[in-house]
Amino acid sequence: MIQGHHRPDWVQAWGEQVQGQTPGLVCVVGFTETALIPGISAAGATPVARRTTAAADAEFLLRGVQPHPVYPLPPLYQGASPVYISHAIVRALHLPVTLVNTGLPVPLSVPAVHLGHTLARCVSTGQAMDLDTVHQLWQKGWDWGQSLLTAQPKPYYILGECVVGGTTTALAVLTGLGVQAQGRVSSSHPQCNHAQKWQVVQSGLQRAGDLSDPWRVVAAVGDPMQVVVAAVTLALHRDVPILLAGGTQMLAVWGLIQSIAAHENLPWQPERVLVGTTGWVVHDPSAEVIALAQDLGAPLVSADLDFSHSQYKVLRVYEQGFVKEGVAAGGCALSAHWYCGWGNEQVLTAVESLLNAAGHSPDVPAPSAPPLL
Repeated sequence: MIQGHHRPDWVQAWGEQVQGQTPGLVCVVGFTETALIPGISAAGATPVARRTTAAADAEFLLRGVQPHPVYPLPPLYQGASPVYISHAIVRALHLPVTLVNTGLPVPLSVPAVHLGHTLARCVSTGQAMDLDTVHQLWQKGWDWGQSLLTAQPKPYYILGECVVGGTTTALAVLTGLGVQAQGRVSSSHPQCNHAQKWQVVQSGLQRAGDLSDPWRVVAAVGDPMQVVVAAVTLALHRDVPILLAGGTQMLAVWGLIQSIAAHENLPWQPERVLVGTTGWVVHDPSAEVIALAQDLGAPLVSADLDFSHSQYKVLRVYEQGFVKEGVAAGGCALSAHWYCGWGNEQVLTAVESLLNAAGHSPDVPAPSAPPLL
């Protein structure tokens, strides 16, 4: 199920180091007003629905199926939220989960570490966050990461995210850092809306002014999650391995980490930080995710899940390019393999069981009986 796509030597050594270990899952949630642009994201069928997507995913990640959730999972254009994958694995393997909130339009309904109340402005403004806010988020993320080491550190950490519109902020930050990312990022759409994303990003970069260092880039066109995950990673990675669980968004974070470490002369051991996602992201025909990782020098690994034979259409449409990734789904699947050897069938069974508990009915007829002779 696991494939290394760039620096397979690092991927193999990293996997051997964490084999049989139980990770800590940290999911960082945040918000950018970029998500409210019509059609920019499929993580919620409408801009109104996308205001509560992160809060709903956070609630489901921790609590799973409930009769009366505070924030029901929003309807998608097609498919089921990737949080079904994440929670199914968390529940089956008893993974400890910590939510980190950087600021949402609605209050969370579940316990979380609150590191900020920042609602990033749209990328198109070129003023997504104030520079002071970026530095405050960084310091809070760094301090919290350091606190994990003085408590009871896990053998390794999965750092996931939920930021609707985050592939657009990823494109913007990568471009601002000088990486050729136009037309290469993935998205929750089956065919990435590259032209729309690029128009938004170009508008923001043209209005941004000084982009001479990574702090100014992320302040101009980034989102709070990127800052916090970068800080936590740099604070932790020399002591415990880190899996950045996500696709394009975490490649952007990896690039930001590399740039900040160089700018601030901070210790940086890139072989200790993998980017882990799903095969649906790395094999997205409308993106160039592997080439992007190669240009960044980022070790990239995927859990090549296959839902084509699922009983549930909401899972089968993953094979058509819908949804693909989110809420550390790929990272959780990878950790299940490293921890206890799970493959595609175990993951699919766990996710289908959760869908059944949530009231979804199988929509594939049972195989017909063989004809009587």
